Amino acid sequence: MTIGLFNRYAPYIAALPSRDSLTKDVLLVSTFLLHKENGLEIYYAPFDYVNENAKIVLIGITPGWTQMEIGYRFAKQGLQQGMPLSEICAYAKRQASFAGSMRKNLIDMLDRLDLPKALGIASSALLFSDHRDLLHTTSAIRYPVFVNGQNYTGHRPRLLKTPVLLRYVKEVLAAELGLIRSALIIPLGKSVSAALRVLIDHGLLDSRRCLLEFPHPSGANGHRAKQYARMQSDFKRTIKAWFEQQRG
Repeated sequence: MTIGLFNRYAPYIAALPSRDSLTKDVLLVSTFLLHKENGLEIYYAPFDYVNENAKIVLIGITPGWTQMEIGYRFAKQGLQQGMPLSEICAYAKRQASFAGSMRKNLIDMLDRLDLPKALGIASSALLFSDHRDLLHTTSAIRYPVFVNGQNYTGHRPRLLKTPVLLRYVKEVLAAELGLIRSALIIPLGKSVSAALRVLIDHGLLDSRRCLLEFPHPSGANGHRAKQYARMQSDFKRTIKAWFEQQRG
């Protein structure tokens, strides 16, 4: 595992105000700013932990404000409790990962692909509880990205046409996935699939371990059901082949 930049930012996180929720005026500040250009801003958040033993990787586009706030709040809590830094990163990331209706949709989609059977568990829901050790969650852009103060969705500016974002994909994400060699990778949405194709085209990622074109599980994705139905049999074959190869 790695805790990346967390050592550098831990003192600043410890000094954050103790509140039930943190506000943008204390987090979206120069202290945590990693990059800024043309209305695009990238901020640090304590999501450096990598579960190298994971069997499943779920990849979103970038952490949003809600995930960022939760991550910081639980990282501060961990520091106050004297947890080891490596454990704090894992703790913060676990608390901030996919929640709400999106998680429910995702669990249903994964269950219908017979993923639990491939993993030897009863339900994909257990990836978020009793079998969290099998799961690694991350983002194409590891740290939160905002455009004109709003959550970045992967479209404007275009991810693969924006040099700083593309660099995060080719350097940070590629290195991260390289540490998790036996995991099946599930990109959530078209933008993330496109990012993975860049890594595949550059010889940095094995396409056989990717469920490319997996639809985003958000309820706002009106095409989700149709996309899923079209690709379901292909996804099942990829899952079966990958885990048979791993047992090999």
